[in-house]
Amino acid sequence: MIFETRCAGCDTPGRPICTTCRFALLGQAPTGVPHDVIAPLAFTGRVRSVVLGMKYRNRRAVGRHLAGLVVNRLVELHAYQDIDVITWAPTTAKRRRERGFDHGELLAQTVARQLGLPCRRLLERRGSGSQTGRTRAERLVGPSFVARPGIEGVRVLVLDDVVTTGATLASAQDALERAGAEARLVAVAATPDRQPAAVLKFPVDRAVTAA
Repeated sequence: MIFETRCAGCDTPGRPICTTCRFALLGQAPTGVPHDVIAPLAFTGRVRSVVLGMKYRNRRAVGRHLAGLVVNRLVELHAYQDIDVITWAPTTAKRRRERGFDHGELLAQTVARQLGLPCRRLLERRGSGSQTGRTRAERLVGPSFVARPGIEGVRVLVLDDVVTTGATLASAQDALERAGAEARLVAVAATPDRQPAAVLKFPVDRAVTAA
């Protein structure tokens, strides 16, 4: 049986990410991301399709491209030179069994390789609860993590795929800092703020209304 490679963004036969979707992934980095998380992409449109394709449709090949965008952003901000090691916010054991891999680990390993830094598993996730499928309000309470010992004074870059409220990465940061490490947070994409747009009020021209 021949398995056809399709684009994770638009499902077009060909490469893991087609040329059109590669251009769609280029744009201005989102602002106002919670907990000062560095994120090069907004989790909308093609970006959302590509990230979900990696997580749920086993499109692992796109991880290299997404990791490259993360690296470009870190280099742009000079945000990696003082980092000692890269780690990730691990998914639940159930999710890892279902998918056959941990997407966070895949991304962290690729980012580390491109930056020439070591990648280590420094966090253990407690409990089986997942953030997937929860409302934004429910996501405000992040999962629980425990950091491995022996990391006092280590400067860590913690990576996740998507940040919505920032609760997962904030919880990971808290666990690392309680173990004596310093933690900086990065994600592939950030969910845009869904606050309703403000209604603009324009002055009424009295001459027009009088007419």
